[in-house]
Amino acid sequence: MARPVWAGVLSFGLVSLPVGLYTATDSHTIHFHQLQRGTADRIRNRRVNERTGKEVDLGDIVKGFDAGEEYVLVEPSELDEIAPGRSQSLDIAGFVDLAEVDPIFFDKTYYLGPRGKEYGKVYALLQKALAEANRAGVATFVMRGREYLVALKADDALGILTVHTLHWADEIRDPGKDIPDLPGSTKLSEQEMKMAEQLISALAMDWDPAAFSDTFQEKVATLIEAKKAGESVEKAEPPAKATGAVDLMEALRASVERARSPKDTREKATSTASSPKKAASAKKRVTSKTESLQSLTKAELYKKAAAAHVPGRSTMTHDQLVDALSAGASGRGRS
Repeated sequence: MARPVWAGVLSFGLVSLPVGLYTATDSHTIHFHQLQRGTADRIRNRRVNERTGKEVDLGDIVKGFDAGEEYVLVEPSELDEIAPGRSQSLDIAGFVDLAEVDPIFFDKTYYLGPRGKEYGKVYALLQKALAEANRAGVATFVMRGREYLVALKADDALGILTVHTLHWADEIRDPGKDIPDLPGSTKLSEQEMKMAEQLISALAMDWDPAAFSDTFQEKVATLIEAKKAGESVEKAEPPAKATGAVDLMEALRASVERARSPKDTREKATSTASSPKKAASAKKRVTSKTESLQSLTKAELYKKAAAAHVPGRSTMTHDQLVDALSAGASGRGRS
């Protein structure tokens, strides 16, 4: 059972609820040790006194603010003493419409749970009320020596409350100042806009996070296994060339045609099935293997392509992956 990373009291109005904060996500990043090249010697980071060169115990380290001529020393306990509510209070200032919170403000997500079954009714009441109102509670609290601005939301599908740390307003950078070459008020033709909208419509999809996987971490794992076996691995394809203004329309037109092709292929297969002659020819063109592959997501196709060692798979479209896997299957069938 997970342990809370923070425990305290959630307050809204005159209602108080003892809660615990739990990490909501895990990272599947593959971690490497640092080694000196040509050896198996680990490289480690140590806390060293820069004057004496000696290592210092963590308990002997204090915080120091550089005030110019001298350091102002601050003990960790002093930071806890000045924290609002001594770091154990999460007070809701008010409830805002979720649609008003720009996604750029959201940082990290935590699960919030009641500390004791006797508080279940208060917890459930707040969760249901927030879900019905489609609002989020805005609060501040201190955790591990740092104050956070957070949004308290209801996840109705899971039946729980979630806490999302938010960036402070002055932490959001101004893109107009920091990003060069922004187009500003660029003139776009009606035909270009129409074609771009058609492309977006053709590529419309339902949100299914499970359909995507961290392919880079999969490739890192494959690289490690290959190097252990003394084998080489396939290099990634070079990135696509930038689309210039001259060939923009042609690129949009070709993209729309490619995006529509899977749907058009299925529609043609359905229409030809009504005619015996057309159905017979369709059976020759489209195998059951291809049909089953067409129903898979691109992420699922990529996994199959990786297992089959299909070259160039990292830059292939959905249909190209289907064709490559179908060709591989037919090749194995003939051998």
